[in-house]
Amino acid sequence: MKKCSQSAHESLTELNITPLLDLAFVLLVIFIITTIPPVKDMDLKLPTAAKHEKDPPHQAKYISVQADGGLFIDRESVKLEELTATLIDLRTKLLQAEIKEDLNIIVRGDGKTKYKQIRAVLDCCQQANIVKVDLATDVNK
Repeated sequence: MKKCSQSAHESLTELNITPLLDLAFVLLVIFIITTIPPVKDMDLKLPTAAKHEKDPPHQAKYISVQADGGLFIDRESVKLEELTATLIDLRTKLLQAEIKEDLNIIVRGDGKTKYKQIRAVLDCCQQANIVKVDLATDVNK
């Protein structure tokens, strides 16, 4: 009884996928060429859109965090312990107003502010259920 050599056995387990890749790329090119819709098959005069005045953007509230830990909401001093309650009051007043928009908060931190202080402000925003929170940065040109 003749046994198969090691090299003959290994060649049976290998699969040459190069022809399969060639076929896949050719089919891909054919599908791309055939599915591109004609852009200008007829001369049409398309209607123009009416100019819609944009709604005025809602004024965001700024929370400024100083390097020494001082907190300000639009230049009004506030303590960290009172921040969550203040944000909840601002949010409920805004939702009850005619605007019916949610509260936008932009957190501005001094360059030397510790991350722990910024994280505490973000935690207060999360506890007050404020979803529109941005971090202000300065762009150096």
